[in-house]
Amino acid sequence: MARALVIGSSGGIGGALLSGAEARGFEVTGLSRSGDGLDITDPGSVDRHLGALEGTFDLIVVATGALQSGGRAPEKALKQIDAAYLAAQFAVNALGPALILKHAPRLLPKETPAALGVLSARVGSIGDNGLGGWYGYRAAKAAANQIVHTAAIELARTHKQAVCVALHPGTVATPFTADFVSPEKATPPAEAAGNLLDVLTGLSPSQTGGFYDYAGKEIPW
Repeated sequence: MARALVIGSSGGIGGALLSGAEARGFEVTGLSRSGDGLDITDPGSVDRHLGALEGTFDLIVVATGALQSGGRAPEKALKQIDAAYLAAQFAVNALGPALILKHAPRLLPKETPAALGVLSARVGSIGDNGLGGWYGYRAAKAAANQIVHTAAIELARTHKQAVCVALHPGTVATPFTADFVSPEKATPPAEAAGNLLDVLTGLSPSQTGGFYDYAGKEIPW
């Protein structure tokens, strides 16, 4: 049976991804902070939890992230930039995925097809940024995109059938987005998870290192 790993499985999208992968026949393992004590910003915690996993996974999704930190809303102007807030954004949205990807060479099979997706956001695209604002979140997601792209280059040398990509899930109806969009204008988590799983399992190794939205369309860096 194919195996899947969902990191951030207690979140709105993460939980839906876990259920969606199970419905597709995967044997699923979930890890999260609230359920397992995994702190993606703590190298020791990441090493303990991921180091305890046995075997390899055909599908890995990193569904972690935070739009707001410390109860503060995203910055709308340069005068709102705060060093501590920026550091917190980078810790969750860039450092966390990097620490997880450190374990990817061991967790992905070398001789068979596999896919690893890291949830990013369209606002992390520099080329698509026409509105400004949200300095910390945008910059941290842009950093995560670079980390994913670089990891994909390295993985391609040893895991020739693997796909490693950044994914934009769209605006999903979760507590994550509740302060910014009404639920009826957002995609239900189960639908968003299905879209992401369709994209991730439909990509070929030639597309590794890319940045794709929920419909499989490439997003500019």
